[in-house]
Amino acid sequence: MEIGVRHEGGDRYRIELGRHSVLVDQPDTGDAGPTPTDLFVASLAACTAHYAGRFFARHGVDAAGFGVTCVFQMAEDRPARVGSVELRLELPDAFPDDLRDRLLAVVEHCTVHNSITDPPEIWTHLEARERAA
Repeated sequence: MEIGVRHEGGDRYRIELGRHSVLVDQPDTGDAGPTPTDLFVASLAACTAHYAGRFFARHGVDAAGFGVTCVFQMAEDRPARVGSVELRLELPDAFPDDLRDRLLAVVEHCTVHNSITDPPEIWTHLEARERAA
């Protein structure tokens, strides 16, 4: 998948992901959308929720009332980064206790979690913008 990001003024950037578009911003300069860091952590929470939802479906568990709450803190030292993330899974009322350990094992290996704990290689290239003749 290719993702494009374009400047929209100030600290606002539009992210184009296939048919979807997300605006990111900084709270001190407009707050027109979440920050990129917020989206990063939110993607972990959403991926965790997705894996849990699939687990519920496989095990015949009604997911009604399920949710994920995520709290994160920035690191206090350099480099600038997320220092800690806490994910709280609010289990459905009828969730069987004997499946708790299995659910935890599944959600702790969602794709985003795996990508953080076993990070991808990242290459950054500078390219001159093509100018109209």
